[in-house]
Amino acid sequence: MTVHPAFSTSAGEAAPLTVRVVDPLSLSGDLAAAWDGLASEASEPNPFAERWCLQSALHLLDPERNARLVLVRDGNDGPVIGVMPVASALHYGRLPLRHVTGWAHPNHFHGAPLVRAGFESLFWSILLGWCDAAPWARTLLHVPRLTEDGPLHRALVDVARVRGGEARTVHREERALLESPLSPDDYWDAAVRAKKRKELRRQANRLAEQGAVGLRRWQAGEGLDPWIDAFLTLEARGWKGRAGSALASHGETEAWFRAVLTGAADAGKLDMRALDLNGRPLAMLVNFLCSPGGFSFKTAFDEDYARFSPGVLLQQANLDLLDDPKIAWVDSCAAAGHPMIDSVWRERRSLVWVNVPLSAPADRLRFAMLDKAERLWRRWKGAAAPANEVESPT
Repeated sequence: MTVHPAFSTSAGEAAPLTVRVVDPLSLSGDLAAAWDGLASEASEPNPFAERWCLQSALHLLDPERNARLVLVRDGNDGPVIGVMPVASALHYGRLPLRHVTGWAHPNHFHGAPLVRAGFESLFWSILLGWCDAAPWARTLLHVPRLTEDGPLHRALVDVARVRGGEARTVHREERALLESPLSPDDYWDAAVRAKKRKELRRQANRLAEQGAVGLRRWQAGEGLDPWIDAFLTLEARGWKGRAGSALASHGETEAWFRAVLTGAADAGKLDMRALDLNGRPLAMLVNFLCSPGGFSFKTAFDEDYARFSPGVLLQQANLDLLDDPKIAWVDSCAAAGHPMIDSVWRERRSLVWVNVPLSAPADRLRFAMLDKAERLWRRWKGAAAPANEVESPT
């Protein structure tokens, strides 16, 4: 573990804050508990930055040990105010430009650090100041998948401006979100066209003719391994298995999935469901419930029964999350424009990829050159295109 000295506040007083680069596999019990405690007080929930998820990811999905797990802490024994995995990158898209990036695996669908509410600006100031001083850090900090106009995004924009630079949004996406005061039944009626609802009722009736149809939800204390095995088998039988992108296609992602679901269950944040036919799952999904939000992490269905739309029928049952008083919204974690979930969940969540320059003159110069190149690139791609349709080279 590397401990860096405290930074100073703008008033010139020493701030009792330390930046620690820690080994995720050898965390002390004290630090592990502090990280866990941070999750319940975070300004924005992110299961992918919680210890039960990120610790396993860094162990199993970062074999080259490129990531640095950074913790900002109040002194040596005070609360942790922020956690973020970062890595040094040698290329920015196709450009040979060394920079710092928020580390994430493709199975991580949100990039926000875990930061204590009310400390967002202080966290970014400390992190960027630490990057300024780190000999391996260059040019800029790239933060992927921040909630647009959320507390962390707003704070990053403000801190960049105070530092004499500007936070540049280099990419933007929208994906389906579930957020409504309606009851599950009323939401279904409002979100899904009448013709489509009629067709789904017909499919449900035809499915019932095939045998006993049932809905299950994993319960705390119930054995989890059979659920995990069933999900992995179901996903591997479909197109992801044929493409080699199923979780079970690679030993490290399967091991990570097992570890993450076990961790989520132990933390009381796992919501796993299945739609069965004669006791065999036709569709399954995994939610992470991190009050006040939820994240629909993974879903799979039996393609042999696609004509009955089992995945959509399970999503209809999943709308009972609207009745959960602890959950105000659920992020689909789906790709932008996903044809299935976009037709059921009508709200949208905007995510942004943001660049912030580091402070050294050479860093500012490289950042300015990159910024100009990206602006010219977007202009060439078509200035009239909506922001979420023009991707950056990242």
